Amino acid sequence: MLKTFYIIENMPIFAPNNFSLMSRIKVHDKYFKTFITYDQISKAIDGVAERINADFKDRDEVPSLLCVLNGSIMFTSELMKRLNFDCELVSMKLSSYVGMHSTGSVRQIMGLSGSVEGKTVIIVEDIVDTGNTIVDLTKVMQAYGAKETKVCTMLLKPDVYHKDVKLDYVGMEIPNRFIVGFGLDYDELGRNYKDIYVLDDDEK
Repeated sequence: MLKTFYIIENMPIFAPNNFSLMSRIKVHDKYFKTFITYDQISKAIDGVAERINADFKDRDEVPSLLCVLNGSIMFTSELMKRLNFDCELVSMKLSSYVGMHSTGSVRQIMGLSGSVEGKTVIIVEDIVDTGNTIVDLTKVMQAYGAKETKVCTMLLKPDVYHKDVKLDYVGMEIPNRFIVGFGLDYDELGRNYKDIYVLDDDEK
């Protein structure tokens, strides 16, 4: 039996050499193979929700979840269903990728959809790699008057994240490889797959 996760301080870390299913998809001109299954994603989200619920169970406030469009739509939806406290939902749309590469800068495409003044904001991201988006988002939330900002990400690439912003809730750590599925895209395609796929470097 292949063991896909091991535990370090209660956080699942994906072991990239243990592939199951091995199904392939084609997105634009690239082929991708199964990397993380929906069941594994769900278990990681269960763990994130459990930690958030524990942190907010005794708080007398209604925090705002910030859904970072478009990538975190699926993660935000799944996460909200697991939270057992009242919360509001706001969104912003940002862009930092062209094709398969980060531009190194973050563009704001759609502004904040609601007020966060005086509120605790939980930024919900699909993935954190270089961290440029997270740094910008925390500054934006401060500018909009948020009382407190927490960062929640489904995926983290620790090999390339070197920012000082604390990541409060991390679902899973992965290697620095290009992935699609479960909200993540390659030039706007591939978001709809419920599993996560990694670029198949062996495909010709």
